[in-house]
Amino acid sequence: MSAIDVTDANFEAEVINRSMTVPVVVDLWAEWCNPCKILGPIIERVVDEKNGDVALVKIDVDANPEIAGAFKVQSIPAVYAIKDGKVVDGFVGAQPEATVRAFVDKLVEANQSPADVLVQAGDEEALREALTLEPGHEKAIIALSTILIERGENEEALGLLSRIPESEDVIRLKAMARLGGEGALSSVDATERLTVLLELVKDDEDARQEFRDLLEVLPDRELATKYRRAMAARLF
Repeated sequence: MSAIDVTDANFEAEVINRSMTVPVVVDLWAEWCNPCKILGPIIERVVDEKNGDVALVKIDVDANPEIAGAFKVQSIPAVYAIKDGKVVDGFVGAQPEATVRAFVDKLVEANQSPADVLVQAGDEEALREALTLEPGHEKAIIALSTILIERGENEEALGLLSRIPESEDVIRLKAMARLGGEGALSSVDATERLTVLLELVKDDEDARQEFRDLLEVLPDRELATKYRRAMAARLF
């Protein structure tokens, strides 16, 4: 996940509105500021480790004077934490990674629900308990579905995955669940199966779904692209 460059024009959408669902770290910097260049990569690395539990935006104060004025910036780098549209924490000046990590950890922990805490435990019992609290908790569903698929309990996994919007992870897990043991096919075996299915995809919906599922789990992405094009040629 990379930081988003925010301007006066999109500040409300990318910072204020987004902070209603996830905490936003705002990094105020400028091209001439050497401490900013030291701090920036540290913040990005720490935020990336949170896997979406916190967002990061970067704002060039020289190019966006309205934002700089709103924050009453007197020195940079200046970093602020925004939650529910309000500043809840911040610091000024380049800081060591341990300080930045503590700053971000505090922000994430303050935003966690009881279900979030259970998901961090990661075991099946905790994940099931998290879903009794929040039946649509995406991270809990993805983690529990992964455990179920590895154990061969594919129907339950598919039922759970149907609760949440499709993403790359959800699509891949659904494919693995539908394929069952075939999700572990080697590229050679998958190629043989894809070749057979390719002759059926135009008129057989089940064959078309299996073909797509195999493409999702195929380790050789170049080969997957080749067969995806072949299917498109058959369909269109």
